[in-house]
Amino acid sequence: MVSPLPTRTLQTEWRFALIGALASLPVAAVVNSLPNSEATLGGGVMIIGAFIGGAIAAIRSASPDAAGLRAGFLGGVIAVLTFIVTVVSAASSGTVAAWTLSRIVFWVAGGVLVLCVAPIFGLGCGRVGGWAANTVSSRWATGANASK
Repeated sequence: MVSPLPTRTLQTEWRFALIGALASLPVAAVVNSLPNSEATLGGGVMIIGAFIGGAIAAIRSASPDAAGLRAGFLGGVIAVLTFIVTVVSAASSGTVAAWTLSRIVFWVAGGVLVLCVAPIFGLGCGRVGGWAANTVSSRWATGANASK
């Protein structure tokens, strides 16, 4: 008898964070294309993705804080990876001045700081998304019950 392959699923908070991150990418791209916009994809995932992930988590009776924290971390990773790709592409084209050790240490410390602070922003935005979802759903339920 052949046993089925073991399947692993993501934790619900990670799943909602990924859904929020993916849903926020088109919105962040549109916001980034607006005139005089300084928005980035990482920032969009950190804020909008965490909000969406927190809202979905609250509707599905999971922790919106945890989903927002994880979406914020994903946004930080996207921001750092975007910076690395930009630096490597600029360095390969020869338009960047020589990188000294102090510059490298500064940018590595900055990347670590982004990865530490991004989940905090995500946590806050996830909490706001959870609050908004709970508020809207509770008012919608009360309005539906009042009309009967």
